[in-house]
Amino acid sequence: MSDENFDLFGMPYVDKPSKRGRPAHEVSKKSRNRVSMLLALGWTNPRIAGALGVTLPTLHKYYFYELRSRDVARDRMEARRIELAWELSEKGNVGALKEFGKLVERSDRMEVEREMATTPKPETPPQPERVGKKILTERQAIDADADLMAELEQEANQHARH
Repeated sequence: MSDENFDLFGMPYVDKPSKRGRPAHEVSKKSRNRVSMLLALGWTNPRIAGALGVTLPTLHKYYFYELRSRDVARDRMEARRIELAWELSEKGNVGALKEFGKLVERSDRMEVEREMATTPKPETPPQPERVGKKILTERQAIDADADLMAELEQEANQHARH
């Protein structure tokens, strides 16, 4: 490993290739951790492959386990952050203790938000139908006509009795 050179981003490169074609991809713990971290940050597979300098089939071949845990990667990263903050705070690191407190508060807030999302919202009364001017005028005319007919019938009934 001492004969390997690394670029600015920590990726190994070869000054003078000894063979034709691309060198075989070597999986390391560092590259596995990098894939897990990028998954936790929500990166897509093509973007991760580009960051590692491998093709998409190579990513799928060598990092199948990491890619399979995409759904829980973010939670695992958060759990690790909390764990590290706790370990450092136990050793007396005041900054880590404050960070641990912030992480606990954030976790509590997320739990409350999750509970609020699952509780049913109170039903709102149905909104009255919005009507345009033409329909409103037509309804008023029908109501006026009905009122007039009711008055005429009432008068007719009164005159019939007399």
